[in-house]
Amino acid sequence: MSTYTPKNILITGAAGFIASHVCNRLIRNYPDYKIVVLDKLDYCSNLKNLLPSKSSANFKFVKGDIGSADLVNFLLITESIDTIMHFAAQTHVDNSFGNSFEFTKNNIYGTHVLLEACKVTGQIRRFIHVSTDEVYGETDEDAVVGNHEASQLLPTNPYSATKAGAEMLVMAYGRSYGLPVITTRGNNVYGPNQFPEKLIPKFILLAMRGMPLPIHGDGSNVRSYLYCEDVAEAFECILHKGEVGHVYNIGTKRERRVNDVAKDICKLFSMNPESSIKFVENRPFNDQRYFLDDEKLKNLGWSERTIWEEGLKKTIEWYTQNPDWWGDVSGALLPHPRMLMMPGGRHFDGSEDGKSGSSATDSSSNQTKMVIPAPKTETNTAAASSNKAPLKFLIYGRTGWIGGLLGKLCEKQGISYEYGKGRLEDRSSLLADILNVKPTHVFNAAGVTGRPNVDWCESHKTETIRANVAGTLTLADVCREQNLLVINYATGCIFEYDAAHKQGSGIGFKEEDKPNFTGSFYSKTKAMVEELLKEYENVCTLRVRMPISSDLNNPRNFITKISRYSKVVNIPNSMTILDELLPISIEMAKRNLRGIWNFTNPGAVSHNEILEMYKKYIDPKFTWTNFTLEEQAKVIVAPRSNNEMDASKLKKEFPELLGIKESLIKYVFEPNKRS
Repeated sequence: MSTYTPKNILITGAAGFIASHVCNRLIRNYPDYKIVVLDKLDYCSNLKNLLPSKSSANFKFVKGDIGSADLVNFLLITESIDTIMHFAAQTHVDNSFGNSFEFTKNNIYGTHVLLEACKVTGQIRRFIHVSTDEVYGETDEDAVVGNHEASQLLPTNPYSATKAGAEMLVMAYGRSYGLPVITTRGNNVYGPNQFPEKLIPKFILLAMRGMPLPIHGDGSNVRSYLYCEDVAEAFECILHKGEVGHVYNIGTKRERRVNDVAKDICKLFSMNPESSIKFVENRPFNDQRYFLDDEKLKNLGWSERTIWEEGLKKTIEWYTQNPDWWGDVSGALLPHPRMLMMPGGRHFDGSEDGKSGSSATDSSSNQTKMVIPAPKTETNTAAASSNKAPLKFLIYGRTGWIGGLLGKLCEKQGISYEYGKGRLEDRSSLLADILNVKPTHVFNAAGVTGRPNVDWCESHKTETIRANVAGTLTLADVCREQNLLVINYATGCIFEYDAAHKQGSGIGFKEEDKPNFTGSFYSKTKAMVEELLKEYENVCTLRVRMPISSDLNNPRNFITKISRYSKVVNIPNSMTILDELLPISIEMAKRNLRGIWNFTNPGAVSHNEILEMYKKYIDPKFTWTNFTLEEQAKVIVAPRSNNEMDASKLKKEFPELLGIKESLIKYVFEPNKRS
């Protein structure tokens, strides 16, 4: 492994929290490196953060904005900068909901100015761009493997969207102009010097004042926290050992819910959590969980050193010794501060709520309504008995697409439900969920499909087995012991057209047919677990295929996917219209149906037929290009399943079920029709 040695480093935003710790560490450990800090001293910056470096001969501070191209070019040339560590950014998610343009200006435009200066001067040997774990979007709550560096970017708020945009610029300049770029994506960081708009310093300062600790929503959100000195060491490692063109996650496997963070702080201040914690209105969108795969950085030699209890005690110690470090921060300690982010100081709008007119709009008004099927007149004794008691569902897969839609359906139908907190492969945590929730039915919408697609499973086989096989079987077994029915969302991607089921013949695979598709490891695991689940009489297996919903912005929607591809194959397939079929799955639970079901709309539809509808209803100017399976094979790792499934069993149980093309028009294209 080659080692890089810089000479003159420009660190942007180093009067802020993380970058100040990195700067002070480099000054302390490498007296031969010249460190130039560029910072405009925004509201969350403080020159006192750099006091340990101030008297060093190899330290220089310049007050200025990264958005000033003239200043940046001047510094690169006059200071002979060969390395840039780019930390400067607006980072507080809450602020991004109120002033998103400021985030675009700082995080995207500012990064662009730096990159262009690097291109023009042609002297930069390393450009380390500091991003965030939030660019990945939410991690499924029951995911056992974190997002790795090649995972798809799915930001969910204006802040993370601007960081993802900046990353795209960095990557483009690396590829187009050969800039030696490295990107980092880190978990939450805590420790001394942090401005108290962030959770941990805010809670500490409020506890010091004897005030309640406000938690957004129900506090179940999961975060991973790293101590600042460990993170500074990570950047030191990446600076010297990181490979150009690579991305490095800076993360920890140790996760904590916001509730637990508050309780830990209450404990250290001898406060009663019951009376000291106050639940307040949630922010517009609050990701449930971020979880990173940090193996790549560990392979460079870095590892987390500071355990949570030790880091939290150090942090509390520092704030109690430096209560006035930031001056008057009373505005930042509000449950919902609205920082105006003007340079040269801290400015709040003075409002506790700070609600805009748009936030009062009923978010459900934009959602396409799902049909709730009428109950069947003939019900068996078990179903009738079940319907007498109030229903309560325990759902696994909270942050997944289907799991999220199930929760919304339960709310619309007035069904009590809770999301499971346990890991599927952890038997004791599943049992704890069941004993706590006391459900009448369990729904399993969790599992691994791959990031961004099933190709991921080919290189992560043990993780795929753990989630798709071991986890599902453990849940089924625990529920069997507790006499609970499990509605298990499986896949129909375990078949492929063959001599007995020819493409276009209209002869579909039935529930009793043996899976014949082994082209992908994902499909192998799903076929394996389906076969084993036949031994569990308490499981209802629903074979979902190429799911589609009326939400044409959802990246998991099959229509969304193929409308964004440059080329598509054209093969008829069975598909699942979630708007019609998910309510049916709830009715199946009410009827206590069991066994295997082909959970698709009757019939098959081709890629071209769907895109013709898309063109007719959504975008008259839309065009696409087809390619063959042989051509497709050159750009994917694992082959894809193509088949038609026989949905006659489901149609017999639910006669109102529409054929695939009728359902597409009624539930997807008509509600989204553009004039």
